[in-house]
Amino acid sequence: MTNYQTALSPQNWPFNWELLPSDACLVGGAVRDAVINRQSVTQDLDFVLPTKAVRSASKLARRYKAGFVVLDAQRQIARVVFGNATVDFAQQDGDSLEADLHRRDYTINAIAFNPHTKEFIDPLQGILDCRKGIIRMVSPENLQKDPLRLLRGYRQAAQLGFQIDPATQSVIRKLAPLLSKIAAERVRTELGYLLKSPQGVPWLKAAWEDNVLRPWLPDATAEGLEHMAAVDQSAVVLAETWPKLGVELKLQVTKHSLSLLNLAKLANLLSSIPAVAEQQLLALKYSRVQTRIVVRAIQHLPQLLSYTTAKDIPLREQYFFFLNVGAVFPVVALLAVARGMAVDTIAPLIEHYLNPNDQVAHPTPLVTGKDLIKSLKLSPSSKIGELLTEIQIARIEGNINSIKGALEFAAKLDSINCGSEDKDK
Repeated sequence: MTNYQTALSPQNWPFNWELLPSDACLVGGAVRDAVINRQSVTQDLDFVLPTKAVRSASKLARRYKAGFVVLDAQRQIARVVFGNATVDFAQQDGDSLEADLHRRDYTINAIAFNPHTKEFIDPLQGILDCRKGIIRMVSPENLQKDPLRLLRGYRQAAQLGFQIDPATQSVIRKLAPLLSKIAAERVRTELGYLLKSPQGVPWLKAAWEDNVLRPWLPDATAEGLEHMAAVDQSAVVLAETWPKLGVELKLQVTKHSLSLLNLAKLANLLSSIPAVAEQQLLALKYSRVQTRIVVRAIQHLPQLLSYTTAKDIPLREQYFFFLNVGAVFPVVALLAVARGMAVDTIAPLIEHYLNPNDQVAHPTPLVTGKDLIKSLKLSPSSKIGELLTEIQIARIEGNINSIKGALEFAAKLDSINCGSEDKDK
């Protein structure tokens, strides 16, 4: 038995394979990955059955008290969810298994394995393409039928370390405009895989050159892609000096989501106009949190890039900068370094951000608005907020460091302001 047949051993499945109908065949990614000895963190198995696919799935779920859901009643597709694996059952598309395989996207995904006979069904020589590391279309019609397959070709090239067959890539270029008809959520998912993949950047660049990204990311440019390519290396440089920042950049914004590092890459594919970038993200159905992070980074990046040395950034400006960017600072910092900003220039800001007790990046008020109202006998108004801001700036500049000093400073400032108002009258 070959290595990949060992990898496909039913003994490794979360259920007794003998419960499967004799004509049930494993297809798709699990077979392909076994052929190329690719390991996966989770086990995803896809079976094709000539008949009764949903019934077979339901029976298996009941037997093992596993989760069960019908994914597509019309096409007879159901899923059984085990603790460490998902198993999909689908009714074959066509009069035979071979006909089903001929309707798939790429030859490497059109291989079947029968666990009962231990035989491969490979009518399109997908195993040979796996060995050569080539992504080859089954037919132009299949790609046209579901245009998401166009983008999926680049994603799988990135994940598998394969190359796209030139003739296939030529067809993808011609069909690229059809991607505009695909549901945003599906496109976003494929983009997510590319943004997360270590080899995703060069394949995103290839997809852009082939106009595959244009329907959804019309403002992506060669310059933006170059900046995106610099993000990974810039993250490494920052993490070497500030490991805590490196950890933060890799944290996912929400569970099963993109990390701050991934979102920094995404920012380079969008318009530099925050309002336009926001609409592009919303069109792709990104979450509010993800959209807010990326848009805020795009909005405040120009301000950071306007500084050439650390001395150019007064503490007052730093205070307002952190007030505006907040927790999005790691993304802005990463984008700035990726665009050529010297690490020495941004270092003081990073030191401020990483120190939770730093009053520039993480201010904690000496006094409250109530304190000012009581001490200075003021009426509630916008003046209170202005005084609190000036107190904090005076504090970070080293002019005050106590509650008493803050109240005296506020009283003096209020007196000056009142005098100015009297003159205006």
